Amino acid sequence: MSDFRLTGSEPWLQVAITAAIAVVAALVLHKVVLFVACRAAARTRTSTDDILIARLARPARWLAVAFALSAIAPGLPLDDSARAIWRQAAGLLVPGLLGWLVAAILAAIRDIILTRADISAADNLAARRRRTRAAILYRVALFLVLMVTFCMMLISIPSVRSIGVTLIASAGLAGLAVGAAAQPALKNLIAGVQMAFTEPIRMDDVVIMDGEWGRIEEITLTFVVVKIWDQRRLIVPVSKFLEESFQNWTRETSELLGTAFLHVDPTADVPRIRAKLEEVVRVDPKWDGRVCGLQVTEIYVDRMELRCLVSAQDAGVAFDLRCNVREAMMRFLADEMPEALPRRRTQLLDGDVRPIPLPERP
Repeated sequence: MSDFRLTGSEPWLQVAITAAIAVVAALVLHKVVLFVACRAAARTRTSTDDILIARLARPARWLAVAFALSAIAPGLPLDDSARAIWRQAAGLLVPGLLGWLVAAILAAIRDIILTRADISAADNLAARRRRTRAAILYRVALFLVLMVTFCMMLISIPSVRSIGVTLIASAGLAGLAVGAAAQPALKNLIAGVQMAFTEPIRMDDVVIMDGEWGRIEEITLTFVVVKIWDQRRLIVPVSKFLEESFQNWTRETSELLGTAFLHVDPTADVPRIRAKLEEVVRVDPKWDGRVCGLQVTEIYVDRMELRCLVSAQDAGVAFDLRCNVREAMMRFLADEMPEALPRRRTQLLDGDVRPIPLPERP
């Protein structure tokens, strides 16, 4: 303790007053700059500047305080030991604050991209592509920024810097050990970076994975969250989307074809049923006007299979349209064409009425 002393009369009070004045001046300057920036942003029509101000306000405030304290450090009545402690604290705080500022800039860029990429539009393929890349690349960049910031903070510590050669010499063996232990995590991490550029899936894509139908809700560096239609969440490792097959219903476009099957009597009037289908679909607002058709797809012993093919703007609307078609067509058959409903045939043998045996089910 005898080696640590301050020079001048009442040095602690002088240091405290000087530091307080510097902090207050930095906070006032930050407040003024922030006020001017907010007034200027309020006059623009875009939300880009609002997002930047909201993200950068807090780290910029504390960076201003740190720079103010660094500026007054040479004029403070400190001896060599006190200055060494001051430099040590600055070496830890300034890289951390700079890393915070860079992370805030990355978050602002991501928010700006997400704001401009509107996925509520009917044709949202480009918007979903931008959202996916922004989400993945933001996490990659944030990881690198945090790693560099942590390294810069460690380098400022002399005891750590002095053993750097030893750490580099042992980095090979340590890297092998860590790589072997963290192979699954590294595999998913590399797969996440690869996914950002190959884009097998995007945000809000409709996929079928492990027999579950859902939408891509979140993509991280290691896993993907699929929101199932019944509000459940399916957590899937990123590498699984690169190594296994899955269905992506919105890979190129969100438009889909939907089918509704009807089983009618083999003698049913197919052209009349086809005309009714066109009438039903034409007045349904869920139909996008592209495809509407009816075909005989199979003939069985006692019934005929008809396929109603319709189109819609996305998977959810297509499902509702298919349900509407089934309901309307079955109501039409029951009310106006009861003769078209499947019927069981019988045959007369020696005056007896016997049902025709149906083939046994496998």
